[in-house]
Amino acid sequence: MPSLLPTSPDALALAGLLGRAMARVEKRLRLQLQSELPPVQRLLEHVERYHGKMVRPYVAILSALASLPTPTAPASLDDATADSAVAEPHIVVACVCEMIHIATLVHDDVLDDADTRRQSATVNSLRGNEAAVILGDYLFSAAYHLCSQLDDQAVALLVAQVGMTLCAGELLQLHHRENFSLDEATYYTIVEKKTASLIAAACKLGASGAGEPTARRFYDFGIALGIAFQIQDDLLDLTGQERVVGKSLGKDLEKGKLTLPVIHHLAAASPPQRARSLEVLSLAAGDSTHRHGAEVVAALKSTGSIDHARHVAEKFVAKAKLALDPIPDSPAKRVLLGLADAVVARAF
Repeated sequence: MPSLLPTSPDALALAGLLGRAMARVEKRLRLQLQSELPPVQRLLEHVERYHGKMVRPYVAILSALASLPTPTAPASLDDATADSAVAEPHIVVACVCEMIHIATLVHDDVLDDADTRRQSATVNSLRGNEAAVILGDYLFSAAYHLCSQLDDQAVALLVAQVGMTLCAGELLQLHHRENFSLDEATYYTIVEKKTASLIAAACKLGASGAGEPTARRFYDFGIALGIAFQIQDDLLDLTGQERVVGKSLGKDLEKGKLTLPVIHHLAAASPPQRARSLEVLSLAAGDSTHRHGAEVVAALKSTGSIDHARHVAEKFVAKAKLALDPIPDSPAKRVLLGLADAVVARAF
């Protein structure tokens, strides 16, 4: 998968440091996800390809760098000195957040009956739902096992809380499937819990060494960034190209999940438009052929709902950037701000 990191001079200056840090994350992941049982090991090796944009590890490491009392300027330091700014607990936090994310992807594919992830077969399509559910549980457990090894048990407490929040968000979304009266406020609650909470935790844990007030700013950055990220994901599910996005699309309509463009459309449409849209949405729910997708997208465009969702995502990006205003300028901070812009500009 292509990277979301910007190609700015700051990103290029940090490229070596970030590359080495991510190599440490990958090594720790491989060490953590090992089994002496060949069938389990094969599944663990399969989900290695679920690593895509690596947003959560990147924001954890960038938050650690951006929150340093004297932000590191890697270009002026030797590799060993620069690498010391990314301590082992930062690597563990990045690894834990990625494992939790992968676990949610494995479970999401079961909920969505998806057969493609990162342009490969999903675990549920290869081995069935039972294996996928248990593998997701295995990954969650591995994440908790790893973070519990840190001296600071506050990490394990936050990770456990985030796990509960993620599940609560998914349960709330399940409760509202095919609820065509869903409002934007409830949608934001779902998105904050099921997506943004983990990104925010990665940011906060990365910056935790700078003290609670600073870590909270990075947490707020992550919440706003995560909401923008999910809105863009929802738009791509409607308008993206599967070969570019790399996963099964059209699943929100098929599963009766109302996302921001659809919610806005149903509120903005004329009574005849709304009646027709409700009919089409009802037909699309449960239909794996996705033959109603084009009509739904055309209806959303007619009420400006696609553009509305994009505008809202951009507003959340601006809110994310504002949260970091008091943080001293540094290459890492500027890369984080560029990453926020990339979240809503991506096609994957």
